[in-house]
Amino acid sequence: MLCPWRTANLGLLLILTVFLVTVNISWPILMGKNAVLCCPITLKYLIITWEIILKDQPSCKKAYKKETNETKETNCTDERITWVSRPDQNLDLQIRPVAITHDGYYRCIMGAPGGNFYHGYHLEVLVTPEVTLFQSRNGTVVCKAVAGKPAAQISWIPEGDCVTEQKCWNNGTVTVKSACHWEGHNVSTVTCRVSHLTGNRSLDIELLPG
Repeated sequence: MLCPWRTANLGLLLILTVFLVTVNISWPILMGKNAVLCCPITLKYLIITWEIILKDQPSCKKAYKKETNETKETNCTDERITWVSRPDQNLDLQIRPVAITHDGYYRCIMGAPGGNFYHGYHLEVLVTPEVTLFQSRNGTVVCKAVAGKPAAQISWIPEGDCVTEQKCWNNGTVTVKSACHWEGHNVSTVTCRVSHLTGNRSLDIELLPG
């Protein structure tokens, strides 16, 4: 997988790095995919440190000192987060594969004679919800988008008399449930439309006579 940000114009990149000092990128990525986080080196550095800040975990640091060709890790226990290759050859970080627990902030700190420069990623892990549609015994039609991240949006064709609720889970996913009825509307078929960052789905159902 290519890095989400890269430029061949090193002169422009150097200007951006020097004057902005900190660059932050928001990166949504689907759970189960592989991710490569780039550390764009455009100046002479002494040490490179990747700082990884995840929810409810101590900060993990992976450092590489160029002069002695040494690496050091602090509080890093997730074996899925590694250097792409040897740090003396490639300073990028990889996650193989991305799990929901990898939601967090990743920052490459470039220690140089002129000071520290930062390139960070706000990694948002997306989870595709499981979508179901059924009609209950009392005639109400229920559409569910189960355990999605972020929460899905549910709409109906045609619109009915609906009640929508959400349930948040400890892992950050959300289940959305929408229950509708069309009494007195002379409707035979309805469509539940689920909108989500990972893709949209539509399910149809023929209404049983009440």
